[in-house]
Amino acid sequence: MLNLQKENNTVIVKGSKFMYAWMFLATFGGIAACIFLILNGFKLDSKYSILYLGGGFLLFPIFLYLTFWALPGFMPGKVLLKLIEGANGSVLTKKCTIPFTDIRTIHFVRNPINLINDIVIENFNGRVTKIRTYNLIDDTDFIILVDQYIFPYMREDAKKVWDRNVNLADLYDDARYERKHKM
Repeated sequence: MLNLQKENNTVIVKGSKFMYAWMFLATFGGIAACIFLILNGFKLDSKYSILYLGGGFLLFPIFLYLTFWALPGFMPGKVLLKLIEGANGSVLTKKCTIPFTDIRTIHFVRNPINLINDIVIENFNGRVTKIRTYNLIDDTDFIILVDQYIFPYMREDAKKVWDRNVNLADLYDDARYERKHKM
């Protein structure tokens, strides 16, 4: 469930509480598991102690690396992005403002280096904007967010591109979401 707050005609998008818990377990839980493996490996009381040490030392830097990338997302009250509703609406980030009518494509992409999902928006002028989500937004929640707040105000050719990328039947099966507006 996406954490949305509405103020006047502005929708403030924050990460869901479930995804906060999930990321906390994945990052800090991985570090704790590696420390547990290393400590139990040093006891040398099992025939698997060498495997514990090897696994702990091998995975510890990986989980530490992923945790450092995800740390900015754990700031309390972190606003990922803001949406101004309406025909003259736009996506507001810390760096720029993107009007809905200037959006050519919008995708949810996993960065292969840090394994964090980014919202990638390409404008009609060729400018690409990446919005880091710190894995605090689920794929289904992202699709519903775009379909509900951005899609109605996009250009017709951008709407066709979005419709090719989203399957409304699967979205209904997963989240019981139906598009309320017609194209």
